[in-house]
Amino acid sequence: MSRPTRRLPARLAVVLALALTGTACGGSRGGGGVVHGTPGSAGVHDPYFPKAGNGGYDVSHYALTLDYTPDTRRLTGRAVITARATQDLSAFDLDLAGLHVDSVTVEGQKAAFSRAGQELTVRPHDALAKGETYRTTVRYSGTPRTLTDPDGSEEGWLPTADGAVGLGEPVGSMAWFPCDNHPSDKATYDLTVTVPEGLQAVSNGELTEQHTAHGRTAYTWHTPQPMASYLATVDIGHFTITRTTGPHGLPIVSAVDPTEAEAGKKAVAKIADVIGWEEYNFGPFPFSSTGAIIDRPHDSGFALETQNRPFFHGAPDTAHLVHELAHEWYGDSVTPKSWRDMWLNEGFATYAEWLYDEDHGGDTAQQIFMDYYKGDDESIWAFPPAKPSSAAHISDSPVYERGAMVLHKIRQKVGDDTFYDIIQGWAAAHRHGTASTADFTAYVEKAAPGKDFKEIWKDWLYGDGKPDHP
Repeated sequence: MSRPTRRLPARLAVVLALALTGTACGGSRGGGGVVHGTPGSAGVHDPYFPKAGNGGYDVSHYALTLDYTPDTRRLTGRAVITARATQDLSAFDLDLAGLHVDSVTVEGQKAAFSRAGQELTVRPHDALAKGETYRTTVRYSGTPRTLTDPDGSEEGWLPTADGAVGLGEPVGSMAWFPCDNHPSDKATYDLTVTVPEGLQAVSNGELTEQHTAHGRTAYTWHTPQPMASYLATVDIGHFTITRTTGPHGLPIVSAVDPTEAEAGKKAVAKIADVIGWEEYNFGPFPFSSTGAIIDRPHDSGFALETQNRPFFHGAPDTAHLVHELAHEWYGDSVTPKSWRDMWLNEGFATYAEWLYDEDHGGDTAQQIFMDYYKGDDESIWAFPPAKPSSAAHISDSPVYERGAMVLHKIRQKVGDDTFYDIIQGWAAAHRHGTASTADFTAYVEKAAPGKDFKEIWKDWLYGDGKPDHP
């Protein structure tokens, strides 16, 4: 949650030249001595995206104010980032791809900054002490970029037929706001987007304010639960907005492009039932609202589990709806510590599809499992789910289908009662947090004492090639 600003005891005077070179000294913090800060790291050494994220601080809240005009594709932004220093900091980095930085302040004081690739390096006027909560304000502008991922897909800021959409998996959010762009650092969000009157702006969380003046309309969205940067979205365009309720009065707010009206209406009508089924199987819904954003089929190349309301490129069928909404538990609430843990997102969401089929008159999960095992598609065995071969392959079949097969092997080993205890307990234990594959295997072993999972981990989760026996 957002931490209030808390100023520490008064600092000693610092020579400005030292601050500009990144060697600024912090003031006394209880011991009377001078604290010498050091720069936070650029990147958190993710195995597939080593430049993603930054060291030295933990973000608690983003307050983003954006103004966008589709005709010119110009974005003007202000990001107020509340964070806590996890070390004595003389400088720290934010991730920002492209765009022009107009100014940076830290705690209201002008800060020096520099750019190198996606790194925006900020040098506060005074060093920040470990444990100190501080606010950084970045003002920026320009034409946001569309980024090309290692697998060739496009993310970041995508111009659409009537506006634009921001999609962030795995690193695209830095194309439209400065951030600590790694799933290990989650925060709450407030986002205000101003667009030409007649257009709408849909985002995560709940709409708290809307007003029009001088030919432009501002929409303010509040996301009260922690969210990874890659799950943040804003979609600007023409939409039909529907508001209904789901289980326990859960607000369901959906936005459908008029070109998808008929099919989109049918998809939106299924959300309450899908959420009800998923709550029964996975536990209480982890967020304060849900819904869907359904844009035109060619506005992006993929659907994405953007928090609260997944984004779809065209009206989804039931399987896709089940998959993306299952991510609200597995991926959005329980978020991977690194991109190596991607199967904890996609394996779970894929297995949710299998379970839904099983419960709704389709093939059983066992039949689907055997179809994959006996099938001719060798790509599923290209690498283990927990060890994708490269950044270009974190969304390949082994992460999805073979990841689901790992869960089915666990179910075979422990039986249905314990299996559902495991997947519900896992979602509850790490609610609104992050977790790794090692965390998951340890959780499973603790939840089923006396069961030996070594073969499953060795052959199915980490092993190369097709296991000898299903």
